[in-house]
Amino acid sequence: MNSSLLNSLGLQNLDIGIVLLVMAILILVLLILNIVNICSINKMKKKYQKFMTGKTAKSLENEIVGLFEDNKFIKTSLDKNRKDINLLFKNMESTFQKIGIIKYDAFNQMGGKLSFSLALLDEKNNGFILNSVHSAEGCYSYTKKIRNGMSDISLGEEEKQALDMAMGINE
Repeated sequence: MNSSLLNSLGLQNLDIGIVLLVMAILILVLLILNIVNICSINKMKKKYQKFMTGKTAKSLENEIVGLFEDNKFIKTSLDKNRKDINLLFKNMESTFQKIGIIKYDAFNQMGGKLSFSLALLDEKNNGFILNSVHSAEGCYSYTKKIRNGMSDISLGEEEKQALDMAMGINE
C-alpha cells in the first residue's frame, strides 16, 4: 500500500498490517493500565468514604485543632513537670537523707542501752550528730555540727560509729 504519509516519513516499504498490530497491542496495554488505575481509584474512594463516614469537613477540622491544642497542653505540662522535678531534686539536696544511730550504755551501772548517738546528714554529708547520755542523775543531750563528713570538735567512739553508719562507711 502506498501512502503519502508513510512516504513522507520514509516508511513506504512498511506493511500496514504490522502497524495495525503494533497499534492494537499498544491499545490493549493502555486499556489494562487504565483498568488498574480505575481499581486503585475505587479502593481510595472506599477508604475515603469510610474515613468521612459521619464526619463533615468542619468536624474533622475541629478534631485536628483539638489534637493540636492537646499536644500544646501536654508540652506545657511536660515543661512544668521538668521544672518541678528539678526543684524537688534541688530541695532534696538539703534534706536529711543519711541516718546513723548507735545505742550504748554510757555508764556501766545503767542497763538497757539508754544512751544514743544519732547522725543526720544531707546529700553532701552536712548535718549534725545528736548525742544523748542517760545516767542515774538525768539525761544530757548535745549536738556537734558536721560539715563535709567532718566535725570541728573531736568525736567520741559512738559518735564516730553513728557518723560512719550515716555515710555508709563500714568498719
